Amino acid sequence: MNVGLLGGAFNPPHNGHLLIAQQVLDFAGMDEVWFLPNYGQIPPKPVAPVADRLAMVNLLQLPRTRISTIEIDQKLDGDTINLLPFLPKEHQFHFIIGSDQLPTFHLWGEWKKLLQQMPFLIFPRYGFPNEPLYGNMRVVTSDILVGSNLSSTKIRKRVQKGLPIDHFVPRKIASYISSHALYR
Repeated sequence: MNVGLLGGAFNPPHNGHLLIAQQVLDFAGMDEVWFLPNYGQIPPKPVAPVADRLAMVNLLQLPRTRISTIEIDQKLDGDTINLLPFLPKEHQFHFIIGSDQLPTFHLWGEWKKLLQQMPFLIFPRYGFPNEPLYGNMRVVTSDILVGSNLSSTKIRKRVQKGLPIDHFVPRKIASYISSHALYR
């Protein structure tokens, strides 16, 4: 089975993550997309507790997707190369990143080795070119691809300013953020 891995802090997860997952399923030949919340971040940054981020990711609902807790279960540091030994061998995995990650991809730990061991799907992000592209990377394309500039950072800033987020995150996630007083 071809599986796209959509990793990240999911701080918080939002409709943009669903938009990416759906279109990877539609246009990139993946059988499933796995949301892969991380445990640690490189470089370290302040994020909501792992339990809250995982609870919110579990509220994402989209056919042909699932949640993988490999990074959390193994307490990985967020360096993608360290994930590879824990992936089930029966699947062909593709790592999904936004084009906003391309300018700094060469700073990822053991990035050349990572590219040799796993193909990457690049999802276009508004304001970021689809370059530089390295070997074993391909851009998700379609003449009906829908992009966005929605980001967790923007959602957190909206929460801090007391602005509504109802149209940017699933209703259950908005409720979770409110009831747990996250990002204030």
